[in-house]
Amino acid sequence: MKKYASLLLLALLLNGCDDGDLTVDSVDFENITPQTCDPTANTLIYKLKPQEALLLQLPPGSITNDPTLKDAPVIYNIETGGNGSYRYLYRAYDGAVATANICNLIPPKTPNVTQEWLAIAGVIEIATAQVEETDQTTGSSKITGYVHSINLKNVTFLKPGDIKQVMPEIGFGDLKTTVTPVVVNFTDEDAIYCDTNKKVYNDNGVSSLTIENLDPLLIVNVVTPVGTSRTSLINSNNTLNKVYYRTYSGTLPQDTSDYFCIEKTPTTPPVLDSWYGKDGEANVSGIIKVTTTVDVSGKIFRHRVVLENAVLRKGNSSFKLGTSFLLGTAITTL
Repeated sequence: MKKYASLLLLALLLNGCDDGDLTVDSVDFENITPQTCDPTANTLIYKLKPQEALLLQLPPGSITNDPTLKDAPVIYNIETGGNGSYRYLYRAYDGAVATANICNLIPPKTPNVTQEWLAIAGVIEIATAQVEETDQTTGSSKITGYVHSINLKNVTFLKPGDIKQVMPEIGFGDLKTTVTPVVVNFTDEDAIYCDTNKKVYNDNGVSSLTIENLDPLLIVNVVTPVGTSRTSLINSNNTLNKVYYRTYSGTLPQDTSDYFCIEKTPTTPPVLDSWYGKDGEANVSGIIKVTTTVDVSGKIFRHRVVLENAVLRKGNSSFKLGTSFLLGTAITTL
C-alpha cells in the first residue's frame, strides 16, 4: 500500500511542475555574439540560440563608426508601445531558427514563432570604440574597425497574456564593424609651396596632405645649419599651420598648382573625405620641422618638410602619421 501511495505522490508532483507550457522568466543571451543583416546599415541586429532569437531594430544611421566619449554613450528610447523606430523583442520558435528566418525578405515557413516578448519601454545605450593597429617600426597607426557595445536599461517587456516584466539591465553585446584603413601615402617626395597663400602640400592624384596658413618663418631662403631645423606646431595659436588630409571623388588636375595655389579652391573634384591635424604640443606631438639646403648656384633652395608625431582626426576618430612623416621637399628660388 505504501508503495502505491508513494507512486501516486510522485505522479502528482510531476504533474504539478509541468502544465504543458514553456515558461521563460528571463532572457539570457549573454554569451551569444550579435550579428547584423546588413553590415553597411546595421538596422537589424540579432542574436540566435537553437530555438530562440533576440532582435534589435534601429533606424539607419543609429550606429556610426565614430568613438563615443567616455561615459557618454549614444542613447535611444524604445517608444511606448514598442512599435516605433527603435524596437526590441524576444521570440521563441518550435524548431531550429537560423539567419534566414531573421534576414530574408520572405522568411521560411518554419519554424513558427511560439512566443514573443515585445519591449514597450526602455533605453538603448551604444558605446563605440575604434580598433587600431600600430606599426611598431614607423609609429604610424591605422583604424581597421569599430566595436559598438550595446546595452539596454529599464526594459519593460509585454509577454503573452498581457503580462509585463521589467528588466533593469540587459547586455546585448558587442557588434563589430570593419572599415578600410586610411593610409596616407605619396608616390614621390616632391612637395609644392604656394607662396601667395602660404600653403605647402603633396598629393597622389586622389588624395592630398596640406599645411594651410603656414607659419611664414618656416620656409625662407636661408640654409639651416647642419643638424638643426626650423620648427613650429600644428595649429599654432589656432591660426597657423592648419593640417588637412583629403581624399577626392575624382582625379586632381595634372597641374595641381591651379587647384591648391589659388585664392578659392575649385569644387571639382569634390572632396570625398577630410581629416584635420590635432593641435601640437611643444616637444611632444604635432611638430612641423623644415630643413633647408641650397644648390651650388645659391639660387635654388630645397625645403624638406617633416611632421613629427602628428595625429589626424575626424570627429572622435584619430590615427597617427608616425614618428617622422615626410610631407615632401618643396623648392623655392631667389
